[in-house]
Amino acid sequence: MRFNLLGPLEAVSEDGPVEFGGFNHRAIAGFLLLRANEVVPTSKLIQALWGYDTPATSRKMVHNGVSALRRIIDRHARPDGSVRLTTAPPGYRLTVADGHLDLWHFRRQVELGRAEIAEGQRESGTNKLRSALALWRGPALADLAENGIAWPELKAVTGLRMSVFEDYAQELLRRGQHQEILGELEEMAAAEPTEERLCGLLMVALYRVGRQHDALAAYRRTRAALLDDFGLDPGRELRALELAVLNQDPALNPESRPYWQHTARRPVGVGRCEHRLRGVAGRGGTMLHSRRRP
Repeated sequence: MRFNLLGPLEAVSEDGPVEFGGFNHRAIAGFLLLRANEVVPTSKLIQALWGYDTPATSRKMVHNGVSALRRIIDRHARPDGSVRLTTAPPGYRLTVADGHLDLWHFRRQVELGRAEIAEGQRESGTNKLRSALALWRGPALADLAENGIAWPELKAVTGLRMSVFEDYAQELLRRGQHQEILGELEEMAAAEPTEERLCGLLMVALYRVGRQHDALAAYRRTRAALLDDFGLDPGRELRALELAVLNQDPALNPESRPYWQHTARRPVGVGRCEHRLRGVAGRGGTMLHSRRRP
């Protein structure tokens, strides 16, 4: 039995797709899978489903939902125990063996890819990041998110996807493949307008294809979103990148072989990052950093 979280919640057995039932059953399954192999207290499940507007029968409803999920697993999973749902005071544990959850495969590919890039095996590492991103079928647990679910665990997975995409885009820009990644950068930046590192990558790609005006417009959109959402201006080095675009700095050109790396993480809830562009063609220049979310 295999579970997929990177998109709408899916379960697949040797007999084909597995149905979870109603929203509560799917939400319980999704939350337990995000914390697979951990003991999840019943109180956490109640809060995940209802927040602070808890019905009087919430504990009974969770118990019934877990019982229904256990029957589904017992019916479809192999008897080897690779997937099993057990009661473990003060709550429940959904045990999932390695290889049965797409989120784990994603994380493993990302870890390997980043390690290879750090070791100088850039092409192989970039290919692994591409393979990791290809596992996504849409927003994580898209069917639950569409119904208002906004768990911190879910936001963390979404943040990881963004950081991996930024690393991947960074590597393509390093190679001068701005045309290949431009469309995806535009799509992601439209969905995440406060992400400063993403904005910087998009600005460079747009500038390189001769769209200086659009690069500056991308900066203005991010600046407006940061002011509206957080009352903040863009970071010092994203402002420096705007100036570089205005001045048509040669370090922005592909032949200057600029590169980017991140060394810090963004404060929680703010897409702030530090950007610096370094041209290695004999000038001091800059390098894009980003502070990522934890």
